Amino acid sequence: MLETPENAILETFESQKVYFATHQTKSVSFRIQQLKKLRKSIKVNQTKIEEALWKDLHKSPEEAYLTEISIVLNEIDYHILNLKQWAKPKRVHTPLHLRPSSSKIIYEPLGVALLITPWNYPFQLLINSLIGAISGGCCSILKPSPDAPTIAKLMEEMIASIFAPEYACVLQGGKDTNTILLQQKFDVIFFTGSSRVGKIIMKAAAEHLTPFILELGGKSPCIVGKEANLDVAARRIAWSKLINSGQTCIAPDYLFVHSSIKNQLLTKITKEIENMYGKNPQESRFYPRIVNNKAHQRLQGLLKQGTIHTGGNFDEEDLYIAPTIIDDVKENFEIMKEEIFGPILPVMTYEKVIEAIDFINKNEKPLAFYYFGKNARAKEVLSKTSSGGGCINDALLNIANHHLPFGGVGNSGLGKYRGNRSFLAFTNERSIVSTPTWIDLRFRFVPFKFYKWVKRIV
Repeated sequence: MLETPENAILETFESQKVYFATHQTKSVSFRIQQLKKLRKSIKVNQTKIEEALWKDLHKSPEEAYLTEISIVLNEIDYHILNLKQWAKPKRVHTPLHLRPSSSKIIYEPLGVALLITPWNYPFQLLINSLIGAISGGCCSILKPSPDAPTIAKLMEEMIASIFAPEYACVLQGGKDTNTILLQQKFDVIFFTGSSRVGKIIMKAAAEHLTPFILELGGKSPCIVGKEANLDVAARRIAWSKLINSGQTCIAPDYLFVHSSIKNQLLTKITKEIENMYGKNPQESRFYPRIVNNKAHQRLQGLLKQGTIHTGGNFDEEDLYIAPTIIDDVKENFEIMKEEIFGPILPVMTYEKVIEAIDFINKNEKPLAFYYFGKNARAKEVLSKTSSGGGCINDALLNIANHHLPFGGVGNSGLGKYRGNRSFLAFTNERSIVSTPTWIDLRFRFVPFKFYKWVKRIV
């Protein structure tokens, strides 16, 4: 995909700054109207969206709808339903010593937003960030990943058919386009991607003191206790690990299982994989592919250490890697040093849960955390670890509820979004104190004649 010329980037950016200055985007009715237009376009283009995701990632229409389209539509509906209430000035308590003043928070749009998103959920991640920008009253430049070119082009056409470019516009390109975009003084940056690129975004934002939201990733652990329901755990782990062929930022990255149930659990996971994708997953229309050759070759390299329990075969020409379980994994293996982002599940064992807790805590804080077992033990493990979010006796569902804020902590991200938090991500909470003029109490003015009395109430 060609880079967007620098002059086109600068013209688009300047036109959006000018349009935002007209204050048209601040009207709540205007924002709701734009959300409705976006929703209508998605419904009209649903088949094209599904076809594009099939071409880029081999996602079935069912998976495309469940993991991308439906999430976006539900998010739009939630914003349309609640935006008027969210955008209302909020009265807050005023302390006695500031009376008769009153206090409130005004939610004002930040301005022109830059939205940069990756290829793994290319439709959901880009459009969900756009929903927040629209809801917050911002203009937006959207920059999708060039690694999913079909859906990126379709989203460009959709956005161009809905919105004027001075309000919302898709710009295509790779590193060069990103570099030029990040040199501009945006009012807010929203980025989804790797921790490595997240650091580049932070440095660029720091040059202009631009606020940002970083939704990154990391090695999300999945602990299975000896008291877990193994049939349920196996089914849910297999499903959550293999959706999008493991190319999910909150997929279970590795399995930490009690040694007494390891063999039984792995056998059950293997059986669930077959139940979902058949004896040869390569032939299943429900099994996605790896995004490109570079990613495929990286994943091949992770198959060289440990004992292959299940799978392990691949077809580079078809960008296929079989659902794979690797047993006898050690902490120093390459597969434990980086986020896998593929259908490979390394397995480690523990005797006491503190071993798993200590391992998790000595590494970077993950985006998600999963525990299968009794609630009491799950609460203990959660209280002794940290993550952006997570589930007990399930996985991935923490992203499906737009009432929950979504995002990371530390190396896995900064800031939250989804639902009301998406609205807040693109607005400034402006604190206002209003004071009447019918009375003007003298105690706060120099020379502080009533200081002894004032000290008692302040």
